[in-house]
Amino acid sequence: MHHNIGHVAGRPGAGPALALSLLLVAIVCAFTGLCYAELASMIPIAGSAYTYTYATLGELIAWIIGWDLILEYAFSNMSVSVGFAAHFVDLLDWLGFRLSPKWLSPAYLPQGLQDLAGNDIYKPGWHYGFNIPAFIVVILLTMVLVRGIRESARTNNIMVLIKLVAILAFIFVGLHFIHPSNYVPFSPNGWSGVLAGGSIIFFTYIGFDSVSTASEECKDAQRTVPIGIIATLIICTILYIGVSLVLCGIVPWQSVIGDAAPVVNSLKRLTLQTHSPLLHWTRLVVLVGAIIGMVSSILVFQLGQARVWFAMSRDRLLPDAFSKLHPKFRTPAFATWFAGILVAIPAGLFDVGTLAELSNIGTLFAFVLVSIGVLVLRKKQPERRRGFRVPGGPIFPVLSVIFCILLMAGLPVRTWERFFVWLIIGLFVYYFYSRKRSEFYKG
Repeated sequence: MHHNIGHVAGRPGAGPALALSLLLVAIVCAFTGLCYAELASMIPIAGSAYTYTYATLGELIAWIIGWDLILEYAFSNMSVSVGFAAHFVDLLDWLGFRLSPKWLSPAYLPQGLQDLAGNDIYKPGWHYGFNIPAFIVVILLTMVLVRGIRESARTNNIMVLIKLVAILAFIFVGLHFIHPSNYVPFSPNGWSGVLAGGSIIFFTYIGFDSVSTASEECKDAQRTVPIGIIATLIICTILYIGVSLVLCGIVPWQSVIGDAAPVVNSLKRLTLQTHSPLLHWTRLVVLVGAIIGMVSSILVFQLGQARVWFAMSRDRLLPDAFSKLHPKFRTPAFATWFAGILVAIPAGLFDVGTLAELSNIGTLFAFVLVSIGVLVLRKKQPERRRGFRVPGGPIFPVLSVIFCILLMAGLPVRTWERFFVWLIIGLFVYYFYSRKRSEFYKG
């Protein structure tokens, strides 16, 4: 099965030129990552964009970024949870279990649900059902986070290795099944398609900026931080482009539009056509790697979202309950459960495309504010110590702002409308509640 959402809001698709979209996004992330590193190096503690902004640009801008980060983390994990569910269902299918799609697909499907042969399972719109795997994985991982989790470098390295094996297995096996005709036309919708593709695929780069948060602890930060950021982006971009080119080569790109598990479903389609044992087992390797990767991603971003709620509560911008620690586990239990429920229920209701768009616009907006913040602080506090300074004067921060806005422009109007509604709600909460609780409030 795959969730076929077609051309969302009439936007053109990138087609095989998604490889160019990935390259564009990598360049934007390089500019923004360097800006993020400078801002992070000015604060002697590890933290998120909210922490850095609160300490440098003031409470109101910090509130906007914090409110925006909640949107980013929440919708990012909703999207990943829906992707996890699609891969989990495919794993059950590989093992020979067939379950009703009613409890395995979102309740809202913009253009319905089709099987691999293109036959309708559900018509477009709402249907009676719920994505139970997406809901359950978030709740289970929330329980783990409440009890506390400590990620070791060794465990993380093992998970990264498994994910790399899965990606490389798909690329090298898929190379033998490429049909060059699938690349024609390479860019069916021109620049508008590439831009739209970049606006959506930007979701895959969320988290790269975590490299910059350790800039204060780095030796020779002026040299090692940009190397770390650029090297991370280069490696990820090469892998992403490899996957996208192979995927568009083995099946027509139109067949994976809106698919929450395009790689494994494409491998399944090819396996049914060729009866190849190699493809059958490659599909299992990719499934295991993808599921492990998504579980670790959900854990990290649920942890990050809860910590944003916690930090904003600690600064008295949100109710005290969000910063209370569990008496036994010493974790922000209320904030963690609140974040979990906030993600789990929508993950059961909505499709991956709708959720990814809101995550992307939230992330891009945060990056715009971080880049502007670098320029403002250079003007207002030129004497302040910086462990790392973006080279080239104002060029990279300005380019970061321009390219982020360009990618935001590729998102549909309805995503902008929902984003502005979210910001207006946030400003309303700040003005009538948070501002009056702040330690800086003078009545």
